[in-house]
Amino acid sequence: MKRLELISARLKSDDALTVAGLSAEFGVSSRTLSRDIEILRGQGLPIEADRGRGGGIRLHRTWGIGRVNFSYAEAIDLLVSLAVAEQMKSPFFMAELAPIRRKLLASFSPRLKTEISDIKSRVLVGGAASHMVLSAFSAPRPAVVEVLHQAFVTRHQLAITYRSIDGQTTNRIIEPHYLLLHSPVWYVLAFDHLRNDVRTFRCDRIEKVTLVEDRFQVINIDRFEATLKNLDVIGP
Repeated sequence: MKRLELISARLKSDDALTVAGLSAEFGVSSRTLSRDIEILRGQGLPIEADRGRGGGIRLHRTWGIGRVNFSYAEAIDLLVSLAVAEQMKSPFFMAELAPIRRKLLASFSPRLKTEISDIKSRVLVGGAASHMVLSAFSAPRPAVVEVLHQAFVTRHQLAITYRSIDGQTTNRIIEPHYLLLHSPVWYVLAFDHLRNDVRTFRCDRIEKVTLVEDRFQVINIDRFEATLKNLDVIGP
């Protein structure tokens, strides 16, 4: 019914509304409007109304919660961000991150849920980056970060073009096993097929990235022990 759609839109406008005012606006009796409100409630709209003919009417203040939709890429980025926040263990972050992560995981397929359940243990947080590192730091490309996060979460290999500290570029196939933050600089702890060994890559030096169909099994963090000592990492 068109009137129900219009009433719903008015309620979502956050204007100060009353039963009497809405009845007059839509040219119906207060009883008819009350029936419309009950129908909208039955459709899941959490409507609150004060008693009496001229009583106020409004949506519950949390009416939009639970109806937020994320794209696949946004959900992946949010999972990684939650893992970082949990590892930082700061009282300034949200108090209950674990339930939020569980709800987000529930939106993925059963197969993918199993594969990405270990994200928290694969995110490492260290101290602040040194002044020397920051002097040559630039923000990673958003397009690179999006694909990198996806490969990290779903355990896919990556084809990357990487720029070294001296400006030389190489093309490599890597397995992004762990992410490491020395704020604000991000690193990827990866197995590098070009060198046939583990290597560390700074995210802001990754110029191009393409998801590869081949998958990998996460290797133990002990394989990166030397890297972790050199970077003075605080592990999970």
